[in-house]
Amino acid sequence: MIEPPRKSGDNGEDKILANPARLGGRLKLARQTRGLTLKALSLAADCSESLLSKIENGKASPSLPMLHRLVGALGTNIGWLFEEADGEEGIVFRSGTRPLIGLDPLRRGEGISLERIIPYSPGHLLQCNIHHIEAGGQSAGPIQHIGEEVGYVLAGEVELMVGERTFRLAVGDSFVFNSELPHWYRNVGSERASIFWVNTPATF
Repeated sequence: MIEPPRKSGDNGEDKILANPARLGGRLKLARQTRGLTLKALSLAADCSESLLSKIENGKASPSLPMLHRLVGALGTNIGWLFEEADGEEGIVFRSGTRPLIGLDPLRRGEGISLERIIPYSPGHLLQCNIHHIEAGGQSAGPIQHIGEEVGYVLAGEVELMVGERTFRLAVGDSFVFNSELPHWYRNVGSERASIFWVNTPATF
């Protein structure tokens, strides 16, 4: 039997490792632009008002599922929160220069990092990252959102859950699914796994 993924709480597990002040500032800007109070947004995103206040002030980091709820309530997407700067559209992104977003480990030895193939910009319809998953690592979730996703396993062995189905994937295997289905993944091998992952519209 496949054990269901352990859902992350909003107490700090699976936090997004970004600049907390920048992330909080953008969340606060989006909230204020839409005329929402802390209480109204916390109710809409199913989180405590005190935690939301700490996040906006850069004193706490939200979990990935919580970020999905927050941006859904704000009518924006996660990619916007991590956009480094506005400017000209890039065409080529050299190896070693692409932005990297990390997720906090749930326990020692576990972790996920997302290497941006297409840096976030409002001009892109596609979002593309390489998901690097350390041995024992898994995504927060299951999560659901609008869109469609496709992936190709570059290295390692992973387990992918989509809806009620679970798949074991190895190097060279690919997948596609509707993002509105609950989905999560984990590394079931002994080495780091990597997945070339594309989805539209951009959500992270």
